[in-house]
Amino acid sequence: MTDDQLLRYSRHILLDEIGIEGQERILAAHVLIIGAGGLGSPAALFLASAGVGRITLVDDDAVDLTNLQRQIAHTTERVGAPKVESAAQAMRAINPLVDIRTLRERVDAQALDALVAEAGVVLDCTDNYRTRQAINAACVRAARPLVAGAAIRFDGQISVYDPRPGDQPCYACLFPPDAQFEEVACSTMGVFAPMVGIIGTMQAAEALKLITGVGQSLAGRLLMLDGRDMRWTEMRIQRDSACPVCGQQHAQNG
Repeated sequence: MTDDQLLRYSRHILLDEIGIEGQERILAAHVLIIGAGGLGSPAALFLASAGVGRITLVDDDAVDLTNLQRQIAHTTERVGAPKVESAAQAMRAINPLVDIRTLRERVDAQALDALVAEAGVVLDCTDNYRTRQAINAACVRAARPLVAGAAIRFDGQISVYDPRPGDQPCYACLFPPDAQFEEVACSTMGVFAPMVGIIGTMQAAEALKLITGVGQSLAGRLLMLDGRDMRWTEMRIQRDSACPVCGQQHAQNG
């Protein structure tokens, strides 16, 4: 590391669990963030500030005035700009040393396979059920850990789906791809502004833990937050051997 990097990341380096070796792993890491809105904004800013060497940011949307109540990577001056470019500008203002790649597109399964395979950790910061399932399937195929968060109204949830050990559940074990869920959007249901900040920040924390090997990830556990009372509920998740995504992949690998 350079002198500038040693100074910039000194508060991480002071942590015994991270140190210089852990920070070097962060500098060498590549994180894929899909979604540059409420969840993606704090996640991207914290990962950039922490020094993740390469961040790929994917979103097909533009900044809208209604986003600014909670999507902290964007500003009034950038209303109308692509969200990925707006977020990248905010990230570079914090840390110009990070290599940021932006893609303004809605990625399909083929594009996801290529993007996921290049990354070490994937963050699902989207709000679309079909997209979530596609991201999960790509992560299972590429054996990449997925940090998935969600927030609506006063409620949030987060978990890690890590296919690498072979015995951990994937997103589809908990939420079957063929399940009929009513899509809810912030535009119709509303969202408590700090809720996306809480969950998105936790996604960044879980990503950094996966990169550095610090502590125990949320794999196999779903955390749910009721923001009205600020109460957390934890639910254990088991891998479904009949899962149409990871069950099939596990059988092929076996």
